[in-house]
Amino acid sequence: MSDIFEKDIEDEDDNLEGLEDTDSSYEEDVDFTYPKPLYRTRLEYSSEGVYAGVPKNFPSLKNGDYVIIPTRYGKDLALVLGKAEHPIGIKQSDIVTIERKANEDDLKKYRELAEKEAEAFKTFKEKVAAHKLDMKLVAVHFLLEEQKALFFFSSDNRVDFRELVKDLVSVFKMRIELRQIGVRDESRITGGLGVCGRPYCCHSVSDKLPPVSIKMAKEQNLSLNSMKISGQCGRLLCCLSYEYKWYAEARKKLPNEGLRLFYDETNFRITDVNPLTQMVKMLGEDGRLLEVPASRFEKSGGRWKIN
Repeated sequence: MSDIFEKDIEDEDDNLEGLEDTDSSYEEDVDFTYPKPLYRTRLEYSSEGVYAGVPKNFPSLKNGDYVIIPTRYGKDLALVLGKAEHPIGIKQSDIVTIERKANEDDLKKYRELAEKEAEAFKTFKEKVAAHKLDMKLVAVHFLLEEQKALFFFSSDNRVDFRELVKDLVSVFKMRIELRQIGVRDESRITGGLGVCGRPYCCHSVSDKLPPVSIKMAKEQNLSLNSMKISGQCGRLLCCLSYEYKWYAEARKKLPNEGLRLFYDETNFRITDVNPLTQMVKMLGEDGRLLEVPASRFEKSGGRWKIN
């Protein structure tokens, strides 16, 4: 994105709440002892991360191996990304057990199904047009070990696709499941480049992130211009979430903006606190603007002072 936005929007007319995640299902079980070894795997068709343990005496796995795991839709092929030494954003129920390591027959079948998925994509779009439905197809996937096809689509409205499903069943002769997904899921599946020039975090880093809120942007002292703090999906940037904890902890050791204190025979007001540079700016009643290292500030008896 370019410098098309020249002023920061900080009034209530900018609907920042609309950028926040409404899903509150995120939960992290900090007291749970994770099994070892624990692997992080990925379903390539959706870029969804899955943490997986292994049965006893299971052979060691390495990055790039393929395994068969149970998913919410049925048993399927997953790519091993490596061992998870410090899993984040998960609870015990999120961990699955690897069924077995994929063999050459599994990989051959997976490639054949991928070719069928490309054909199914075209068929689906034709059927949607015939039924005049407001649906945007995002991805198609055939499960490896079950006669089942998944169609992921996005839409601004609720869609009655019962007749569409009947048509698809008659064409593919298997179970059909249509899943309406949100904008974040769509970005995770399709991928792309963010405003930083790097691949989307949800697609390449992790999809196990807590809901992103405006509070996270405020804590990091970012401009509350909705265009600057939102990604291509139209929601708040994922990176606000995994940087938030560091800023929150760092600010606990620093004075707040707006704090007034007496220094060098003058009353000063703190105008800016930068946790990254560890510098604090103060404006004095005499017009002086000082930039002071945060290490010179000390809190004693509930009050801040400068050494």
